[in-house]
Amino acid sequence: MLERTLVAEHLPASDARRIALIAHDNKKQDMLEWARYNLPLLTRHELFATATTGRLLQEQLGLPVTCFRSGPFGGDQQIGARIADGEIDLLVFLWDPLEPQPHDPDVKALLRVAVVCNIPVACNRATADFMVSSPLMSRSHQPWDPDPGRSRPAQQLRAVPRAG
Repeated sequence: MLERTLVAEHLPASDARRIALIAHDNKKQDMLEWARYNLPLLTRHELFATATTGRLLQEQLGLPVTCFRSGPFGGDQQIGARIADGEIDLLVFLWDPLEPQPHDPDVKALLRVAVVCNIPVACNRATADFMVSSPLMSRSHQPWDPDPGRSRPAQQLRAVPRAG
C-alpha cells in the first residue's frame, strides 16, 4: 500500500542553498576538513559564517563567504536573525559539547530559532555529510513560519506516493 505525503517541488539545479557555517574553537579544524572534503559542493552554494570560521574558509580554501561577527560578539545572533527572516536554508554548527562557552545562551537561541523555523541543522561532521549529500538538497522545503501574519513567498506542495 502506498502512503501519500507532501513533498515540495524540485528546485532547478542552478538554485543555490544559503548555508551558514559555524565552528567553535576546538572544532575549527573539523570544519576546515569537512569543507575541504565537500569543496566542489560548497562552491555551488551561498555561504555565511561567523568571523573566524569564515576567514579560515576564505583563506585556506578560497571559498567566498559572507562573514558576520565572531560568535561571542553577536555573530550567532546575526545568523539567527537571518534564519528567522528566511534568509538561511541550512545550518552546519560544529559546536563543542565538552567546553563551556561564555556565550552559551546565544548558542541555545541560535539552535532554537533553527528548529522553530524548520531548517536542517547539523552539529557534527557525520550529520553534515548526510545533510549535504541528501537528494533533498535539490528540493525546496517548507519552512515553518512562527509568525504566520508575515508574508513569505508561497511554495507549491504536491502529493507524491511514498512506499511505506
